[in-house]
Amino acid sequence: MTIWKSYGRAALIGATSALMLAACGGQPAATGTTASPTSSPSASPTATPASSASPVVLAQVVGSMGTLLVAASNGHTLYTFNSDTLGVSNCKSGCSSTWPPLSVPAGVTPSGGAGVTGPLGTITRDDGSLQVTYKGLPLYFFHGDSKPGDTNGNYTGWKLVKP
Repeated sequence: MTIWKSYGRAALIGATSALMLAACGGQPAATGTTASPTSSPSASPTATPASSASPVVLAQVVGSMGTLLVAASNGHTLYTFNSDTLGVSNCKSGCSSTWPPLSVPAGVTPSGGAGVTGPLGTITRDDGSLQVTYKGLPLYFFHGDSKPGDTNGNYTGWKLVKP
């Protein structure tokens, strides 16, 4: 009898979770525009990721630099690496310690807030993590940026990302 109670409880929890996910799922908030995801050569074609519930990337005015892309999670400036190519990150090993990739959990398709006009997508890094891309190029933080609005990584080989 205890086994059947456990199965019944598990089924009830599973059904409740499915209903909650369905109620919260799929549609981005109406406050911003959502960029279409792009596929990449390294992305798995077997599963269709769900859109994130809130934007991953925002367009914000960053001091005298103008409007730049920033991470929605912390407001930090995002960069691209001149040595990267569409859908490929060439920042590996020690490079990724200085330039941490902007990543999302498996199954999430990144979305952009108002002003993010280009397509967002993901690539799979060598370690299996999903790195966010903008117009096909991988996005990074700079370890020397300690607060929102910092643009300390704006130098040779790296670019600020404008929408």
